[in-house]
Amino acid sequence: MDNFLERFRKDFELYLGSLFLSITTVIVIMNVFTRYFLRFTFTWAEEVAVGAFVWTIFLGFASAYKKKDLIGVEVLVVLLPEKGRNIVEFLTSIIITILSALMFYFSYIYVAGSTKITAALEVSYKYVYASIVLAFALITLYSIYFSIQSFKKLSFNKSIKN
Repeated sequence: MDNFLERFRKDFELYLGSLFLSITTVIVIMNVFTRYFLRFTFTWAEEVAVGAFVWTIFLGFASAYKKKDLIGVEVLVVLLPEKGRNIVEFLTSIIITILSALMFYFSYIYVAGSTKITAALEVSYKYVYASIVLAFALITLYSIYFSIQSFKKLSFNKSIKN
């Protein structure tokens, strides 16, 4: 049990994203089955499936950033010497920290002011939009960590050469 809790703590975005993806899949299959074989649909199914899928997307985005699995342009960076790569990595981390912090702020303002509700369930879209706020909060935290790590790498390389 402790091993699972440790893995969950380490990759909670993946576990929650998998849960939301499972919910999406089950609801879509259920709704397709009822539509074509039982000749009725659940009016709420599409709203829940879309909401769960949005959570899957944003949790996956945060997880991919944390593991540095996002697509990047490394062709130019690889051509640089190690010091140049470290500088580019540090500057990139700083830029992403600023941008993700701004996106966190603006998404929070947007969600806090949202009054839109779903048609069938009449539930606030805040529950769906909260995934955006959480994703950018996590990316901001991870990018701060990456900035510190790249700064240490940059400083460590300078102190070795002196």
